Parts: sequence; structure tokens; C-alpha cells
Amino acid sequence: MSPFDRPVGPRSLAVRAEAGWAAAEVLRRALAEDGARLVLLVPDPHARFAAVELAAPFAAEVLDSGYGVCSYVFAWTPEREPLPEAGPLKPYLGGFGDLRVRLDAATAFPLGDRTWAVVGDAEFPSGEPAGLAPRTVLRSKLARLEEHGLVPSIGIEHEVVFRTAQGEPLTGHGVDYALGGTERLAPLLADLRDATAGLGVESARAECHPGQYEVVLRHRDALAACDDALLLQMLTRRVAARHGAQADYLAAPESGQGNSCHVHLSLSTSDGLAEFALGAFLAGVMRDARALSAVWAPTWNSYVRLRTAPFSPRELRWGPDDRTASIRLCGKSRLEFRFAGADAQPHLVVAALLAAGTAGLAEQLKPPEAGALCGQLASSPWEALELLEEGRVAELLGEDVAGQQAALLREELDAALGSVTELHRRRGALRS
Repeated sequence: MSPFDRPVGPRSLAVRAEAGWAAAEVLRRALAEDGARLVLLVPDPHARFAAVELAAPFAAEVLDSGYGVCSYVFAWTPEREPLPEAGPLKPYLGGFGDLRVRLDAATAFPLGDRTWAVVGDAEFPSGEPAGLAPRTVLRSKLARLEEHGLVPSIGIEHEVVFRTAQGEPLTGHGVDYALGGTERLAPLLADLRDATAGLGVESARAECHPGQYEVVLRHRDALAACDDALLLQMLTRRVAARHGAQADYLAAPESGQGNSCHVHLSLSTSDGLAEFALGAFLAGVMRDARALSAVWAPTWNSYVRLRTAPFSPRELRWGPDDRTASIRLCGKSRLEFRFAGADAQPHLVVAALLAAGTAGLAEQLKPPEAGALCGQLASSPWEALELLEEGRVAELLGEDVAGQQAALLREELDAALGSVTELHRRRGALRS
């Protein structure tokens, strides 16, 4: 078994760290070879990687010393412009200094041509973890859950729409579970299978909207699940580009359609699956899901999905094997959380689920009856912003993260309200 294989199932933070140490020695030898390259990846708040490419022999040294990345990567807009310098963002924008990124060798993945992708954790020069880094947020919530003797196993499902360079879906109609009708996708998908070999793919299938497809990775520890979900998106976009196509991860590719980030979660103790804990965990998430709307739905487009896509339910209810519910119980030991869109930051989505669920465990909450309506997610970004400012998100994820998310959502609203779209033009013409 290679130290870079993606093991299935839960791993505690300690076991994961041991795997990283073992992988580091193998990776060091690989990076010391002439022509080797390292692509250092840092998950940012916009569900993408900030990246630095380093060449041998320096790349091998970075395993020991880390490498600097400008601190504003955790306080920037989608256009990579700095957010207004205020509150929790000040340490990341004042002077635009470097954070040190420490490589997590357990994440190493070969990109071909002696090039390795490795995800890292950011820290300040003092050694203090960068509290706004999505990986840092997730690590802290994993540690809190482990205090209850529990470790999660996570599976993330992202849908994507493949389009031509002109924006037309690569299938002319919905192709849910289809073979016929997907012929135009076949060459692209063949290359995608090659590119993702070794990433631990569980399944792949055509989805219900034109051009839509889904590749699912096997369940793994939470950090690996989130890192690899972003790595899968990166590889999918690269392969699509080689075929002159686009990989569209908008939450709502069109009105009435949804690209989702469904999160499957089970809990384990050292003795095996912990079905006994799922009820209180579920109750905690049900209680706080509305407050956390901005995490599930971080963009203007997110609310088109929540308001119009029939299998992206905004109502808060759970049910056994019910895809119309916002939380689906799969069998007896796994929960599927269907809140988030494909534009959501997966580390923050999972961190929010763990924070809310752990609070439910700590308080021994009882879940509502299956099918019972228990409220709704926010129906607009303004409503989500109000919820961010009420304080519950700060209790769950920390004041700094709540402030960061509020700043990001305000900027999203400013950008939307400062733009003229095809919708404005069409409705203006109707008024003439």
C-alpha cells in the first residue's frame, strides 16, 4: 500500500498525523529528483486553491521549513481583491505579510510529469494557526468532536455541468443515470478517469440536468474528504479545458436546476460505528442549520438554487431515505446533509456540520420526528447576513470566522447590486 493511497473510513487527527510523517519521507525522495516539482495548495474561502509551484531541489526543503503565502488569501474577493480591512480581517490585510504554510504530506497526489500536489496548513510567523484558514477551522471542530470520543467519516458529492466554450451543455437534455445521450461527454470522461486514478473514486454517473455529471469519492477522514473534493474539482476543470469545454460548479446552473455539495457523514468510536450518537448530532444540526445559511449558501447564485431547484430543499426536515428532505437518513448509520451548493467551501461546510452536531451531542438534544417541519434556511443573502450577525455562528465557528463570512457576503451583495445583467436588460425591455 502506498503512503499516498486514500484510506477509506474514519481517521483520528493523531492517526492522520502519523500517516503524514510516513508519507513525508517518501515524498522527500520524490521531490529530490531532478525535474521534480511541487504544487503547494491552500484552500481559500471561495472553494478553490491558492497555489505556488516550486521546483527541485528547493521543493524537498519546503517539507521541513514550509513556504510563505500572502496572508490576504483568506480575506480576498473572488476577483482576488482584498476585502475591507476591518475586525478579524486586519491581521490578514495589514501589510500583506506572509503566512507560513506547513505541508501535510498525507495529501500528496501525483499530477504527472514528476509533479506533486500537496495541501498545506497556514500559520502566522509566531506559529499560531491562521484562524480564518478553512483547514484550521475544520481541524478545530474535529478536535472538539474527538473530545466526545467520536471520529467522523465523510463523503462529499459535487455535481458539475459540462459546457462548450460557448456555454451550451454538452448534452441536450437531462441524462439521469443514462448511457445513451452522453456520447459527447465520453472522451472528456475517459481522460478524467485517468487524471483521478488513485484519488479513490467510488462512482460516476450522468445526472438529471443537461450536461450534468457527478463523480463521487469514497468516504474518508474529514480533512481528506474536503481536500480531495477540491482536488477533484481542480482536475475536472483542467481536463475539461483540454477538451475545449467548461466545468460549471455554479450552485444554480439555470433556474430550477442545482449543483449541490451533499455531505454524507457517519460517526465512529474506537470500537466501530456510533449509531447511538446520530440522533443528538442530527438534532444539533437541525437546530442551527438556519443560522448557518451563509455557509451552505455563500453567493447570490446560491439562493437561486435554494428557491427554485426542487431537490435542493430549503425546508428543514429529515426523513429515512428521502431525497426531498434537507437531511436524509441512509440506512441506520449515515446522514446525508443536502443544504450546501457546489459553490460552498467544503471545509467550512463540514466544520459547520461538526460544530452544530457536537453542540447537539454536548446538550443531548432529541431530534424531531421524521418528516416534521422545523423551519427554513435563509431565503435570501440579506436574511443570511442578518443571521450571521445574530451571534450563533460566532458561538459555533468563532467570532473571527463569523466576521469573515459576513464580510464576504457583504462584498457578494455589493458586487451583485453594482452589476447590470441580462435579467435587467430583459425586464427593462418588457417595460418599454
